[in-house]
Amino acid sequence: MKPTLVLVGRPNVGKSTLFNRLTKTRDALVADMPGLTRDRHYGHGRMGGKPFLVVDTGGFEPQAKTGIVHEMARQAEAAIAEADVVVFLVDGRTGLAPQDKVIAELLRRRGRPVHLAVNKAEGMNRAIVAAEFHELGLGEPVAISGAHGEGVRELLEIALTPFPDERDTDEQHGPRVAIVGRPNVGKSTLINSLLGEERMIAFDMPGTTRDAIEVPFERAGRNYTLIDTAGLRRKGRVFEAVEKFSVIKTLQAIEEANVVVLMVDASQDISDQDAHIAGFCIEAGRALVLAVNKWDAVDSYRREIIKQDIARKLNFLGFAKVHYISAKEGQGIAGVLGSVDKAYAAAMVKLATPKITRVLQAAIQKQQPPRRNNMRPKLRYAHQGGSNPPIIVIHGTSLDVIPEAYTRYLEKTFMEAFRLQGTPLRIQYKTAHNPFAKQD
Repeated sequence: MKPTLVLVGRPNVGKSTLFNRLTKTRDALVADMPGLTRDRHYGHGRMGGKPFLVVDTGGFEPQAKTGIVHEMARQAEAAIAEADVVVFLVDGRTGLAPQDKVIAELLRRRGRPVHLAVNKAEGMNRAIVAAEFHELGLGEPVAISGAHGEGVRELLEIALTPFPDERDTDEQHGPRVAIVGRPNVGKSTLINSLLGEERMIAFDMPGTTRDAIEVPFERAGRNYTLIDTAGLRRKGRVFEAVEKFSVIKTLQAIEEANVVVLMVDASQDISDQDAHIAGFCIEAGRALVLAVNKWDAVDSYRREIIKQDIARKLNFLGFAKVHYISAKEGQGIAGVLGSVDKAYAAAMVKLATPKITRVLQAAIQKQQPPRRNNMRPKLRYAHQGGSNPPIIVIHGTSLDVIPEAYTRYLEKTFMEAFRLQGTPLRIQYKTAHNPFAKQD
């Protein structure tokens, strides 16, 4: 098992910057403002032969009793309970703060191994900058710079000393599943229901999730990576710089996912924004499952209205399975995961070239491509050109004149023939050179 290393500290001490350094990614949002990270954020790191799991947490203010700051503190405490090692970050530039003493006392009571890291020490005498933090009674402070990497390896060597080297086996992490939708449709609640614990902050306020948060998850022996994303608003309503970052992270999460669960709210009409999000998923070629949340909160008349709305405004998602769920009550969520499995299998399918060509020839026999300027395209053979989404490459002559309607006909034919549910399919044409094209 990889050891779990949890980063804690008061707001704006550089936890997310260190997280990005340890994971060699830019997965955690970093900006010069407190409170940017709100949920636990998981990533993979490695030092030599020692892989480890690293957890970023929101600014830790354990004395808060209400509101979002209290929820952030709860998330940090949950992460500490999961930790094999805690790295407590303090700010070497601002010095020892009263809040640091409160956190140090709480960490002592939790009984986890704690290593004190004095961050932002670049360009400073490391011994002097660390000196006042001995007062916390957590052992020898290590002066580091998360932004520049100074002292980080030394910190890791100390923190990971009790753990043996492991060969980094290629774990099958299973499908990456991004949960997307407008703000406050219940994305974090769905993830909490799937996990069976309050891993994500689910707060009755739009915009609670700002970052794209990855959560490893296992059910029935199968591994998943769930990605909770910030709610996507219309561009005209994205005012805060942080929210603009969140939109970018959400779009990146869609690009990097294998399957997207698009959530809509049964108590609200399907909006243009829902259609835009779905359209982006299609453009990215992602497999997709549609989850209509808060189904338990609407009456039969409203249910019929929302079904008609989906059929009219999201008709281009005909390949996607629709589930009517209550994330809060856990109703219908097992079916969502089943459809995720099917969509992932369809997206990653490997198709034999002879079978693809036979389906193509049968489609042509049933309906030939239309003539254009006295030319009829000749579709000769086909093979698979990629996965997630499946790509069918068709070879022939004069393929550049095939109309979109005929391409859609072929897409539908291939999807029905190979029973591909939950994923879009793309067709690419490769036109052979005609040596007689310029002759009279």
